[in-house]
Amino acid sequence: MNIKEVRKSAFAMPLANPSYPPGPYKFVNREYMIITYRTDPDALRALVPAPLEVTDPVVKYEFIRMPDSTGFGDYTESGQVIPVSYQGRKGSYVHAMYLNDDSPISGGREIWGFPKKLAEPCLHVEKDALVGTLNVGSIQVASGSMGYKHRELDLEQLRQSLLSPSYLLKIIPHVDCTPRICELVEYYLEDVTVKGAWTGPAALELHGHALAPVADLPVLEVLSATHIVADLTLGLGRVVHDYLAEEPDAG
Repeated sequence: MNIKEVRKSAFAMPLANPSYPPGPYKFVNREYMIITYRTDPDALRALVPAPLEVTDPVVKYEFIRMPDSTGFGDYTESGQVIPVSYQGRKGSYVHAMYLNDDSPISGGREIWGFPKKLAEPCLHVEKDALVGTLNVGSIQVASGSMGYKHRELDLEQLRQSLLSPSYLLKIIPHVDCTPRICELVEYYLEDVTVKGAWTGPAALELHGHALAPVADLPVLEVLSATHIVADLTLGLGRVVHDYLAEEPDAG
């Protein structure tokens, strides 16, 4: 393969057999359990990168089932999302994600900069409760539950909430382990159809783990819980801030 052919073929690694196909990345019957909780504001500010700004001392802990996704297959995900603002526009910063499928880990990190690591999350109905767990090896680091479909929510209001921007800190190292890419990426969900949305009583516990430190944002009070089933497309992102283009003394 000559240099021209390499350039033409290059999409993702490995060159001859990429870990994931090009998009669009569509999700059918994507199911969320989102438990919103109050946390330590100082811990939150220490983890959210500027120029994003923390708006409230709140975290959304998510368990997500993705049974049908183009290119990525069937997998489950769990992690923390933080409400923020960027240049006066409200959105969400994706702080941590743990999932059980190689393809979306590779694609999520390489394309958008999702902070994805390998673990074993689970979301399922257990009698009259929706239950989510996150295990890293033999250690359970998160467990959440909510009453199953206790009260319906307004579908259009939920759809609008899913259309707000989300932000990622994409870091790709150089061959000498210095950062070659360090960018703030903005992305949106597209073609969103909410099929159902419910709320109910909820509980959430987070436990310490050296390599999955979800408990560094402790649960001080559970505020609400939402159960959503939706079809959507994960839109490609755009770079809104390049950290490597800044002056060395920039704040």
